[in-house]
Amino acid sequence: MKYLLMIATDESDPTELVGCTAWVDDMRANGVLLDLAGLQRSSDATTVRVRGDEVLLTDGPFAETKDQIGGFGVIECADLDEAIEVAAKHPAAYLGCVEVRPLLEP
Repeated sequence: MKYLLMIATDESDPTELVGCTAWVDDMRANGVLLDLAGLQRSSDATTVRVRGDEVLLTDGPFAETKDQIGGFGVIECADLDEAIEVAAKHPAAYLGCVEVRPLLEP
C-alpha cells in the first residue's frame, strides 16, 4: 500500500531537518521511498476557496500553526504499522510531526 508522508516542522528554524539525507538514503536503499519533494515556505502559499461563484484567495496556508508542511514523501509499505515505523524514523518526527495518510489507488 502507498502512503503520503506530510512532513511538518517549525519553518522558522532552518536547521530542524538536518539529518534528512541519511533517512532518504536509508529508505531508498530499502526500496520504501517512491518519491519526495520539499516545498517553498508557507508564506509563498496561496489557499483557494470557492464560495458560490466567488473565488477567494488567502495568502499563506489555511491553518495558522507553528508547524507547517515543508515537504512530502510517498512510500510503499506492507501495512500502516510499517508506514508508521518509516515515519517515526524521519528527523521531522522528533521536532515537528509526520502525518501518514494512505493514498487512494484506482
